[in-house]
Amino acid sequence: MAESKYGRLIVTDTKPLPVELTGKMQERLKKVKSTMKSTRLLWLDDEMVKGSSFYIEYVWHWSGTTQGSPEMVHVHDFDEIVGFIGTVPDDPHALGAEIEIWLGGEKHILTKSCLIFIPAGLTHAPIVFRRIDTPILGFTIGKTSMYGRASEEKD
Repeated sequence: MAESKYGRLIVTDTKPLPVELTGKMQERLKKVKSTMKSTRLLWLDDEMVKGSSFYIEYVWHWSGTTQGSPEMVHVHDFDEIVGFIGTVPDDPHALGAEIEIWLGGEKHILTKSCLIFIPAGLTHAPIVFRRIDTPILGFTIGKTSMYGRASEEKD
């Protein structure tokens, strides 16, 4: 059977994290006493689909909490959008969770489904999942073909 002309544009899986990054994330999760249950669902970038001019990742956050953040304060040299969508059937705007996110050194508490625009150069994180009552879909979209950080604070 001949290969489809445009089938390569449909992504149904995630890109594996590099082994060294997986180890770092596991160590950070232990430090912040995470009970989070999450599933990385989808990832798209120029490695997954040649010619992509942006990256995107989707993650289901099923339950749990963190007593700190596995994410270090960091900066990108591209604009980014972070989103959290709740699954509360009777109130589609409710997040069904409480998330603490830091933007430029300011703490914000999220309780509604939201999109967060993070301009290039703005420090952001940590992100602390205080509680998850119903599953939430989290995602990031970056105006770049490959995800990367311009800088990151050290432990």
